[in-house]
Order: sequence, then structure tokens, then C-alpha cells
Amino acid sequence: MEYLRDPDAIYAQSFAAIRAEADLSGFVTDARDIAIRIIHACGMTDITDDLRISEEFSNAARKSLLAGMPILVDAEMVRFGIVSSRLPDNVSVICSLNDPNAKEIGVRDRTTRSAAAVELWKPHLADALAVIGNAPTALFALLEMIDAGGPKPAAIVAFPVGFVGAAESKVELVREPRGVPYATLLGRRGGSAMAAAVVNAVAMSMTA
Repeated sequence: MEYLRDPDAIYAQSFAAIRAEADLSGFVTDARDIAIRIIHACGMTDITDDLRISEEFSNAARKSLLAGMPILVDAEMVRFGIVSSRLPDNVSVICSLNDPNAKEIGVRDRTTRSAAAVELWKPHLADALAVIGNAPTALFALLEMIDAGGPKPAAIVAFPVGFVGAAESKVELVREPRGVPYATLLGRRGGSAMAAAVVNAVAMSMTA
């Protein structure tokens, strides 16, 4: 069976195809690199029309990581998708979804465990990097926390996915950015791979 096996050649051809097929004209340099990484993670060159990356996002996310602030993620899949070797040594990736307290909060507040887990972010949230790649309710909960006067993250990576609430949660983020820069994909599409790709792109830009 004949197929390309050389990893460097696969890498080079993949990114050449993205640059040839995707319309990246609407993105400045830092955002363009992030967009390319997201496309590489999902294989869809048409997502550029729906990508929204704040002008300040890259710098804010880099500053947070360089300061050793944590990365708060809504799903274990996001955590495992982040290449930890690219992060500063003092940066931790925190997922509170499986914390027993998340289940208790969810039952108490009659909400999803994903949304309840965001409540456990509060002691770590100020100036951290908040990354949502699965649950729309997690993004809604984060925005509600900020609106209620809670701590603000340095930046938000918002790629919740699905047919209920995903599009609406991202519209709410973009409609009222709350002084927090963000990277998001409007509509139903999203997912852990794309969310992790954003973090990996930011981390790579610090060593480039």
C-alpha cells in the first residue's frame, strides 16, 4: 500500500494545503497562525468565515502563560490535547470536571456537571487562560460568573460544540466580550481538538 510516511513531509504538505485552500486574509499574523492550527486540527478550511479572534487575544494568552498562570479546561479531552512540553514549566492544566464537588454543585444548582465544574475555577480564574472545548453550559457559566463580578481570565478559548446551546453561548461571548479577549468559532462546530490547538499555537509562538 502506497502512502506518504515521512512525518516532516506530511506536516509540510498539510500546512501548504491549508495556506492554499483557506482564506486567511482576514487575520493578522498571530491570529493567522492560530487559525491555521485550528484548521489543521479539524480538516475544515471553510471555518475561517466563522472564526473570531480578538486582536489582543494572542498577547493576552502569552502573557498569562509566561506569568505561570494556570490553564483551566472544561474537559479531559482538552487537557490531553494540550502539549504540555510546549508550556512553561510552572504552568498547570486544571480540569475540575471529575472533582466530586462538581457533581454536588450540579445537583444543588440543577445544572450540568460541566457548568458546576466552572464554579470550582473561581480561586484560580483571575488572569488564567480559560479553555472550553466541549460544553456550552460551561461557557454560559463562565460568562455568568464574570457578569456577577467574579474574577476575569486573561483570555477565553471558546469552542463548545453541539446542537443545544453551542451557537448561542458563543454569540453571547461575542456580543458582550466583557473586556476579555477571546478566540471562538461561531455556530455549532467546535470541539476539544480545536480548543487544544489554540493553546498549542500560543505556546509555540512563545518559542518561535
